[in-house]
Amino acid sequence: MIAVTYRDWSRHVIVCGLQGLGFRIAELLHLADVPVVVVDDDPDPKLVPIIAQWGVPHVPGSARLGQALWDAGLEGAEAVVCVEKTDLRSLETALLARQLRPEVRVVVQMANPAVGSAIEEVLGAGSVLDMASLAAPSVVEACVRRRAHGFVLGGEQFVAAEVLAAPEEGKSQVSIRHLYGDLAPVAVVPGGDAPLVVCPGRDHLVSAGDRVTLLGTPHELAMYGIVGSLQATSTTRAQKRGGRAIHRFIAAVVSGSDRPLRRTLLAVVVLFVVSAVVIRLGYRPVQAHAHLSVLDAIYFAVTTITTIGFGDYSFGGQPAWLLAYGVFFMVSGVALMTTAFALFTNLLVSRRIEQSLGRQQVTMMSGHVVVVGFGAVGLRVVEGLIAEGWRVVVVETDEHNRYLQRARALGVPVVLADATQRQTLESVGLKQASAVALLTSNDLTNIEAALAARAHLGDRASSVPTVLRVFDRMLAHTVEVSFGFRQVRSTSALAAPWFVGAALGLQVMGTFYVEDRPFLVGRLSIASGSGLDGLAMQDLPARTRVVAIRRGAGTGVLEHPPRRGTRFGAGDEAYILGPYEELLQVLLQDQRGRRSSAGDEGGARGRAGDEGPEAAGEALASEGEVLLG
Repeated sequence: MIAVTYRDWSRHVIVCGLQGLGFRIAELLHLADVPVVVVDDDPDPKLVPIIAQWGVPHVPGSARLGQALWDAGLEGAEAVVCVEKTDLRSLETALLARQLRPEVRVVVQMANPAVGSAIEEVLGAGSVLDMASLAAPSVVEACVRRRAHGFVLGGEQFVAAEVLAAPEEGKSQVSIRHLYGDLAPVAVVPGGDAPLVVCPGRDHLVSAGDRVTLLGTPHELAMYGIVGSLQATSTTRAQKRGGRAIHRFIAAVVSGSDRPLRRTLLAVVVLFVVSAVVIRLGYRPVQAHAHLSVLDAIYFAVTTITTIGFGDYSFGGQPAWLLAYGVFFMVSGVALMTTAFALFTNLLVSRRIEQSLGRQQVTMMSGHVVVVGFGAVGLRVVEGLIAEGWRVVVVETDEHNRYLQRARALGVPVVLADATQRQTLESVGLKQASAVALLTSNDLTNIEAALAARAHLGDRASSVPTVLRVFDRMLAHTVEVSFGFRQVRSTSALAAPWFVGAALGLQVMGTFYVEDRPFLVGRLSIASGSGLDGLAMQDLPARTRVVAIRRGAGTGVLEHPPRRGTRFGAGDEAYILGPYEELLQVLLQDQRGRRSSAGDEGGARGRAGDEGPEAAGEALASEGEVLLG
C-alpha cells in the first residue's frame, strides 16, 4: 500500500477523527479555503468518499501513534483538532501532539468537565470544548421561543433582540435607521416569502410585520422601547402552576390507580354517605328523643365503617329496620375497607403500579418541556431548561443509560418508552407541554417522533415548538421544506464553528439562530502586519458586523458601535458578528497578511495554498514523497 505524506505542508489544520463533528469541522475549513488534512484509522465509511470529492486528504492511520501526525504535516501545521470517537482517544492524541510539537495549537473535544479542566491547564485556555455544551443553548432557546440572545463582550452586556417593525401610519416602508437609530441590524425576516436578509445596512427598508433582529446594550435597546428578556420568568410560571396543583394531584391519583381500586373507593364513599344520611335521619339515642347532629352522624358512620367503634354509639335499642341496616353496614364496610386496603397495598408494592406512580408525577405537570433522548446533548439541554426554571420530562428507551442517575439527582421524571407511540406521548402529557425536543442520535427516530408529536398535538402543533436534531444537512433542509418544521438543529453543525475558530485563533463568544440561519459572535486579536491591521471597517465583508472594539493602544475603553471609517490597529481586540462562513473569511483575511509578511516558507505546501490540497498531493507525489507501507 502506498501512503502519501504531507510533511511539506504548512499553515494547515489537522483534524483527527472523521465522524459527525470531525466531518463538519473539515467541511467548514474546506468551504473557507483553509487547507485541511484528516487523520483517522477507523472513519465513518460514508464520509470518506465525500471528503475525497472535496480534495481533502485522508491519512488512514492512528493519530495516537504519532507517525500519522507526522505524515499529516504536524511540523508545519497551524493547529491539531482532536475529535475522535471517544474522549480517551482524543485525550491521547491531544497530549501526543503537544508533546511532539509544543508550539502547535491543539483543540480537543472533551465531554467530562473535570478532565477537561485538567487538560486545559496543559494545553492552554480555550483549547478544550464540549460539543453537547456548545449546542445545547441553541436547543434551549428554540424550546422556550426566546427572541433575545445575550453576550458579554469585553466585560459589557450586549443583546441581540428581535422586534416587529412598525412604520408610522401612512408609510408602507421605512429605513431601519429611521426606526432604530444606531442599533446594529443583524437580520431581517420579511413578512412574506422573501428570503432572510443577513446583516443589512441601516438604510435597508422594512415593512410592517417584518421581524428585525437588532444588536445593542440593554440600555440602547431600552431607548427604543425594546426589552430583551434573557431569562425565563420561573416565578411567574410557578405562580401559574400553583393554582392548578391540587386539581392535577387529584387527577394524577385517579389516573394512576387501577380500575378495581377506583371502583372500591367509590363504593366506600357511597356506602359512607348513605349510612351517614340514614343514621342522621333514623338513629335516636336511648337517653334522648332528638336525632343525632350531622357531625355526630358522620362520626358514627366513620367509626363503624373503619371497624374502630369506641362504644359511645351502638345500634342497640333501635328499630328493627335500623338494626338490619346496621348489620348490612358493618359487614359491607369491613368487606369494602379490607378490599381497599389490599388494593392500595398492591398499588404501592407492585412494580407495574410503581411505573404508574411515575406517570402520576408526569400527569401533575403542565407547561413543561418534553425531551426525547437522554444522551450527552439531552442532558445538557435538560440542565439548561431546569436552570431557567422550566419543568422537564425525559423519554428514553435505554434503561441502562448512564445519565439516568443524573436525571434522578435533578428530580426529572424519566419515562422508559418509545416516543413514536401515541401511548407514550399521552403518558408524558404532551398535550399540556409547552415544547418538545427530539434529541436522539438517530435521524429517522427523531423525524418519526416529531411527526407523531405533531399528530398528537393537533391544533396546538403550530404553537408548540418542535425541535429536531438532524445530523445530515441536506436531510435537515428537506425536513424543513417538506414537513414544515422550523426548528431543525444539527449539534455537530452548531459546535463545529467553535472548534474551527479555536483552531484558527478566533475565540467564539456565542452562537444563536435567526430562523434557520446560525450566527456567531467572536473575538479577534489584531496583530501587527496582519491582514486587518490598518483596514477600515467598511472594507470588511458586507455580511459581518463589528459589534465593538477595544483599542490596544490607549485607555482600553470598549468602543461601540464603531463607525464605518474606523480602522483596526495592532493590539486591538475586535468583536465581530455574522454567519460563520463570513467570520471565517475575515479570519483568513487577517491571516493572509501575516503569511505574506512572514514570506513563503511552505515549499510545495506554498503552491498548494494557491492550487488547493489536491494539487499539493500531486506535487508531493511527483517529487517522490511517497512511502511504502
